[in-house]
Amino acid sequence: MNGATREIERKFLLGRYPETELASGELKLVNRLRIDQTYLAFSGDEEVRIRKLAVEAGEGAGEQYYTHTFKRGVGLSREEIEYPISKAVYDQLLGLGKLVPLQKTRTIVRDKEGAVFEIDDYTGLGLLTVETEFESEESALAFKAPAWFGRELGNEEEFRNKKLWLDLQIR
Repeated sequence: MNGATREIERKFLLGRYPETELASGELKLVNRLRIDQTYLAFSGDEEVRIRKLAVEAGEGAGEQYYTHTFKRGVGLSREEIEYPISKAVYDQLLGLGKLVPLQKTRTIVRDKEGAVFEIDDYTGLGLLTVETEFESEESALAFKAPAWFGRELGNEEEFRNKKLWLDLQIR
């Protein structure tokens, strides 16, 4: 994603990984990524982060890429500016402090109707979530979560990536 866009998404807690749905063909694996995410700055409703993404399975398997992202806002819809950076720039920014990246494995799946879901398994935290993005707030509000989804997390601070990352810094 390049340039300023609106990110419209909903996030849910998962009690289990959807193995049954994948095995039955209800869901199809699109990609599996290993993500290291580090916040460089944040205040109020703004945040700046960097990511290293390693593609483990699916299209582009074996590739690595890096991004720099600015987000503003809270709730269902937020402003997002994301662009690629080089490994050298990523390493330089990561090296600015003794910061511990938030690590997660993201499995991207698609259902039979074409809806895409991003399942995040947070390393060492025993946390499994799923989120899905939408073209409009109307479509987000009309979305009916599949049976394998858990409760919606909405704006619960304890499940926000920024909060999870902050907790890692004080361990």
